[in-house]
Amino acid sequence: MSWGLQERPAIRPPARLKFDALRKQELLLLPERVVQLNETAGAILRLCDGRRTVGELTRELEAKYGQTGLQDDIAEFLTEAVEEGWVERWI
Repeated sequence: MSWGLQERPAIRPPARLKFDALRKQELLLLPERVVQLNETAGAILRLCDGRRTVGELTRELEAKYGQTGLQDDIAEFLTEAVEEGWVERWI
């Protein structure tokens, strides 16, 4: 399942993100479970608001981390996030 640059990923309700200041870690809060996210996963999911396109999300993350060529890695993460039920596709 590939992602087009114009698709708009969004966190799937009722999931929500929360930053745990004590652990300095992003958490994805889901019904009856909590997923501890690494920094990269948290950064990607923070941008999944249904307004930004995959292309915009990729550019923002490439600028943030001073890297290029992140599109494939981001798309792979988004595909896994859809399979887990964390993210949905908006066109």
